[in-house]
Amino acid sequence: MTSYSRSEMLDMLRNGVCQVKFIKKNGEERIMQATLKQELIPESIMPKTSSEEWNGVDQTINALRVVDVDKKEWRSFLIDSVTKFSHTA
Repeated sequence: MTSYSRSEMLDMLRNGVCQVKFIKKNGEERIMQATLKQELIPESIMPKTSSEEWNGVDQTINALRVVDVDKKEWRSFLIDSVTKFSHTA
């Protein structure tokens, strides 16, 4: 389990790239390089509005929607499934 709160994770994701290690719903372990930093999100997948999507307000309390830096796609993970979370850049 991670020692960070949801709001701490959001702050770190908004400021750079974080490594998130979590257990997928199918039981597989996954490591993802994730971000919510606008400068690092490709224009092609940038949200069309300036809604609270950036702030995590429209996300469920149990999950976070982030950009997978390697796949350049939006992905989500359950906070309860995170086994390691670290700010990498």
